[in-house]
Formats: sequence, structure tokens, C-alpha cells
Amino acid sequence: MINEFDTIAAIATAVSNAGIGIIRISGSEAMEILAKIFEPYNKKVDVYQLENHRLYYGNIKDGEEVVDECIVLIMKGPHSYTKEDVVEIDCHGGVTVVYKVLNLVLKNGARAAEPGEFTKRAFLNGRIDLSQAEAVMDLIDSKNEMARKNSMTQLKGGLSDRIKQLREEIIYQIAFIESALDDPEHYSLDGFPEKLLEEDKKWITIAKEMLDSYDNGRIIAEGIRTCIVGKPNAGKSSFLNALLGEERAIVTDIAGTTRDTLEESVTIDGITLNIVDTAGIRDTEDKVESIGVERAKKEIESADLILFLMDTSVQISEEDIEILQRIRDKKKIILLNKSDKATEESGFEQSALKEYISEETPVISISAKYGDGIDNFIMELKNMMFHGRIDVNQEVYITNARHKDALAKTYESLECVERSIEAGMPEDFFTIDLMNAYEKLGLIIGESVEEDLVNEIFSKFCTGK
Repeated sequence: MINEFDTIAAIATAVSNAGIGIIRISGSEAMEILAKIFEPYNKKVDVYQLENHRLYYGNIKDGEEVVDECIVLIMKGPHSYTKEDVVEIDCHGGVTVVYKVLNLVLKNGARAAEPGEFTKRAFLNGRIDLSQAEAVMDLIDSKNEMARKNSMTQLKGGLSDRIKQLREEIIYQIAFIESALDDPEHYSLDGFPEKLLEEDKKWITIAKEMLDSYDNGRIIAEGIRTCIVGKPNAGKSSFLNALLGEERAIVTDIAGTTRDTLEESVTIDGITLNIVDTAGIRDTEDKVESIGVERAKKEIESADLILFLMDTSVQISEEDIEILQRIRDKKKIILLNKSDKATEESGFEQSALKEYISEETPVISISAKYGDGIDNFIMELKNMMFHGRIDVNQEVYITNARHKDALAKTYESLECVERSIEAGMPEDFFTIDLMNAYEKLGLIIGESVEEDLVNEIFSKFCTGK
């Protein structure tokens, strides 16, 4: 049985041979454990008297044996990450050394920390709320600069502050209604519904703005599932290599070279594309290639964005038409490749595309081989996914599906309040939906949240964080 008051320890850095390895200890016995294994360079210094937020050089010892030279950082509670006494031992980063030091710490009274237990203690001890704790993991997992900035904003309270402000305003109105119903002589509800309606509409707008940021937030955090499709030898692999800036995919003049899906991630102007380069879609008797073609068709179904490369050095083929029909309802960009080879004699008729795509679908001429048109593609990508820009002034993007769900239910409750007021319902009727909104907002920051949910969230963290 895990005791949440145990002193815990874990390796806080990646377990690999490196310059530095850090062992983190947190709990009431952190200093006592350190005193058993750490000998300061100045042997006259009492370990228990080491100053807060100072670094100390010395040796980690197992009895009389010196295990390693190290630097120790002291962070006494409540001025630490967990609000408990925290000690960090910076030793040499060899795997054997790091585990030897960790085992010494465990042997002298600490318990091995569960995944995310340090951050969980920061939450349980009130240093951060649940949305801030989730931001820690998002920060670690951030794939691009925008994701990092958004996670950092959330960690600093960008989302929490907005949620707390909303909750304060809602609970004030609930308290006023209940006071007026209990003591009508001192609290009048004359004109109150009109004032509440004005406030409620403001809250609805705020909730809607946060909800609407989720689609862009998810793209910023997770990237866009992007599928490159086209018939064989249309230049899909050349285009992938042009985006990656390296020859990751095999490029030849032989049709059907790519026989399976190839996955890569690339960040362009703050947008992460999780790219799947697929086999050329065509009828084939080659069993291996046909498996790749079927996988390509499945990837089209699951993709957020389709990049359809067409070879403009030849006429539009039945294979092109089949792909256009298959991606008709998908978000897509048409890339007219081999612009360096296209001539009037090639017979490619761009006007024929109108039958299969809408006027809003971007159509861009490129040469994947020489990199021509790639800048135009990036501009159209931003237009399509972010209406031309990512708003760096946005306070915080919602990136967490749990937060989105709570906000959606908050929005529904606030709309119910609006309808009740407009229908002339009695004031005590408003408090039901107002309280629902208040409670759903509380789930985001961890107020009255179930223990199982808390455990599930922190189980996704890495050990040592």
C-alpha cells in the first residue's frame, strides 16, 4: 500500500550514459537520508544545517566507500516543487553510478516514486492545480515552439486564472440568489434576472472562445495527421524529402518504389506535420505493392489533411480521378508537381479538376525536385489550418480533451440559464444550471475531482517528474 506521506526518490534525468544524472528526493525524511550518505567537502559542516537553495559539493558514500563526487541542491519546504523538503543529487551520469546512488537513497529510507508522483504531490499540497500539473507533461512532450509557449502559459496559470475568475463570478451570483430567497427583506431580486442575463451572456462568450481554441490547440500540441497521396512516380517521396530537408524516402524513376507507408514529423513555421508518405495508388498484381496501396487508402480515411501530388508532365489519368473521388470530402491541398517539366504538349488540363474539388481547395504548382513552390504551400497550409496565422496573443489554447469536455458541459449549462431567464422561470431555477457550470469548471483545475481521475492523469507522467 502506497503511503502518500512517504519520502520518495527517483532518477529525474534520462537513464543513459551522460555528463550529469540527477536523483530527486522529496519528503519529511529527505535531509535525514542525505545525512546518511553525503559527506560535504567541508567536513565540519552539519548536513542538517545546510542552507536552503544552495549548492554543496561533496561525496556520496556507502559506509566508508566513496561512490561518486557530486553536487547537492537543498530546497526546503514549502519553497520547493512539491512544497516538501526536496534534495537533488547531481552525480556523474553513468547508468551504473546513477542507479548505485538511487539504491543508496532507497536503502536509507526512501520509497521509489511512482510515475508523476512529484508533480502529484505539488498538486495535492496546493502548489499547482490540476490543469497546471497537466501542463507539466504537455511541456515535456511539446513538439514545437508554439506548443512549448502554450504549455508554459498554462503552467504559469493562464488557463487556471480564467477558470477561477469565471467560478468566482458564478458562485457570487448563486450566493446572491440564495441569500435573497432566504432573506427577501434585505436582498431584493428586482431587476436581477436582467443583470444575470447580461453576466451569463458574457460567460457564454468566454466559454465559447476557449472551446473554439481547441481545434487549433490540438494541432499545435499534437500536429496534423498528414497523408501524402498520388499515383506512382508522382513525386511524393521527393516532396517528403523536400519538406524534411534530407533524403529520407527513396527517389527513383521506377513507379512503385514506395511499397509501404513511411512516417515522419516535420515542424514548419510552428506547425508540426505528422506525415505519412504512402504507396502510389494504382491497380497492381504485385502482392507486396498491393498491400501498400490498401494501407494508403486506410491512411486517407484517418488523415486530418491530404496532400495530393499530381504529375503535370503527363495527362490526368484514371488513377488521378480515382484519388480525387476518394478524397472528395477530406481537407486537402492539391500539389501540381513537376512544374519544371510541364509543357503544353504534356496534355495536363488543370481545368478538369473543377469537377472534383471546390473553389476553396488550394491548388499549388511545385517542383519537389528543386523546391519550387514550397513557400506557397506553407502559406496555404497556414491559411487552411489557422486562417493565415497562429494568434500569438491568444491567452491560452485548449489542448486537453478533458478540458474541452468540461468546457462544453459548462457552455451547455450557461445556455440553459439564458433560456430559463428568457422564459421567465423563477430565480431558484437558475441556481441548478449555474451550479452545474461552476462544478464543471472546477473539474478543470481539480476541485472536487475523483481520486481515480487524479491517479489516471499522473500515471501518464514519467518517473522522476
